[in-house]
Amino acid sequence: MVISGFLAGAAGAGLLRRLPRGAHVGLLWCAVPTAVLWFVAWALAPPYWLPVPLLLGWLGVLLTVTDLRHRRLPDALTLPAYPAIGITLWLCGADLWRALAGCLLFGGFHLLVRLLAPSAMGGGDVKLAGSLGAVLASVSWLALPVGALLASAFTLALGLRWPSDSLPHGPGLLAATWLVALFPG
Repeated sequence: MVISGFLAGAAGAGLLRRLPRGAHVGLLWCAVPTAVLWFVAWALAPPYWLPVPLLLGWLGVLLTVTDLRHRRLPDALTLPAYPAIGITLWLCGADLWRALAGCLLFGGFHLLVRLLAPSAMGGGDVKLAGSLGAVLASVSWLALPVGALLASAFTLALGLRWPSDSLPHGPGLLAATWLVALFPG
């Protein structure tokens, strides 16, 4: 699983370089974290659910590296995440109506924050939140508020180390969702 994760992360680094507004990151910045996340998912997630944390781990590394380095979450990754996550949830036997409801609730909540306080959240975070809400709701209804609280805690922790005014929320959203997705209800 480690070698597969490393290769998937390396392929992801190549993909990032080919995006229209390419994110130039070193191969190891994507390959090593993906390998670690895939190993942990393989060790902890139930076999029927394993594709969900694997997809989230891969996508999470690519988006986190891009958000931290370039301060953006590219549409070329956030928008295809919707069908990719939807298909993965379907293949894993998740209730797609529940996933859709989670998508709308979590995405809608983040959109509301963006509309009320535009400087508090970027548009990429809003686009990402819907697909992650589908995963959280598929785990359990309680996972939605837990995911939101964990994401805020991760973002605050990152803020203690982040050297500028604009703090990316995408890494916190991705880390929280991946962590919650390891333990489906």
